[in-house]
Amino acid sequence: MSERPGNALMPNLLTPMDLEPNWEWRDKLPAHGHMSVDFENRVNHDRLRRYRLARTRQSLQNSNAGTLLLFDVNNIRYVSATKIGEWERDKMCRFCLLTGDDSPYVWDFGSAAEHHKRHSDWLEPSHCLAGVVGMRGTIPPEFGLMQKYAKQIAQLIKDAGMADMPVGVDYAETAMFHALQEEGLNVVDGQQIMLAAREIKNTDEIQLLTQAAAMVDGVYHMIYEELKPGIRENDIVALSNKMLYEMGSDDVEAINAISGERCNPHPHNFTDRLIRPGDQAFFDILQSYQGYRTCYYRTFNVGRATPSQNDAYVKAREWIDASIAMIKPGVSTDKVAEVWPTAESLGFANEDQAFGLQFGHGLGLALHERPIISRAVSMDHPMEIQTGMVFALETYCPATDGYSAARIEEEVVVTETGCEVISLFPAEDLPIANRY
Repeated sequence: MSERPGNALMPNLLTPMDLEPNWEWRDKLPAHGHMSVDFENRVNHDRLRRYRLARTRQSLQNSNAGTLLLFDVNNIRYVSATKIGEWERDKMCRFCLLTGDDSPYVWDFGSAAEHHKRHSDWLEPSHCLAGVVGMRGTIPPEFGLMQKYAKQIAQLIKDAGMADMPVGVDYAETAMFHALQEEGLNVVDGQQIMLAAREIKNTDEIQLLTQAAAMVDGVYHMIYEELKPGIRENDIVALSNKMLYEMGSDDVEAINAISGERCNPHPHNFTDRLIRPGDQAFFDILQSYQGYRTCYYRTFNVGRATPSQNDAYVKAREWIDASIAMIKPGVSTDKVAEVWPTAESLGFANEDQAFGLQFGHGLGLALHERPIISRAVSMDHPMEIQTGMVFALETYCPATDGYSAARIEEEVVVTETGCEVISLFPAEDLPIANRY
């Protein structure tokens, strides 16, 4: 294998220093602009790539697997730092192999492989390959592409001396699993290996997550100004999409816009409902900047609020503040979930029905990473909160009027002594847009 100057993902150039997260905790995490400049330390993409690959190798070494075969686009990006457009997210058209001490192999969509050879100098050119398997079954298995690439993958694993060890696969089409097994590969759950790698963010990941949250701060100020009778939920969604893409978002995954009688029960979507005076309305903005995602709810009232609506907001705020106060290294997720109300106290039959209403989840290249915090899973399967984790905490409280509800979500970075909130649009008290 030849060495190339500047090749950030060459395994023989990785050192223990690449695992250093390089945190510098300040009073406030910086929210830099999107430019690269020479007068400030901002996101160091070379350091980011090296850290992510080193974390993956460490997680792989801690498992019983010898190699990783990845189809999840977030995992492919984490390991290889390649991305060919948000349209790929549900296509099942790319894959990546990390085997032994070799550098990553990436099979990409047609000419994208040639583009990587020319423009991604952290990859080995000979490891940038064109290839496609099933594309969600639209290329039938009997065409033989899965068998072709399974055979190629098996040979690379054999050449690396890993043929006797399990292969961690994150997810794939069923026929691809069969093709790998027909080549004698022992397939195990690789998604757990990758999620373990992705738990702890380094300084560059935290900066990107903070920048993404800062973009949503601005969108919520726009919503606060635009939220008035006559505007529709989908109008807010359209305005938010436009603003986010103009600010540099690379994917607006979804925007929930929920108002009035639609607030309870929570439907997790948006419609063309007209906003009316006195409505309670909440929104969730899910978007990414350079791949790093937001999940960030805010609740507003339009013009005025009733005592019932305000009481619901106060309770949701109390619950989220109680959970934020619990966040510090060494605390287990069950202790956080304990401060939230039970499903039964909110009128649900069990925690499954209330899942996602009082909720915490990791943020990174995916919307849902570790840790997951919920009464449905955390009480019996607690996880330890660690420095460098980044996640969202969200609470929901139905109002006593039977249809309104409050929803608040904060994104937090776990520091050495506690946590820092990076979702900064004011939410201490119920915001009243266009007050009468």
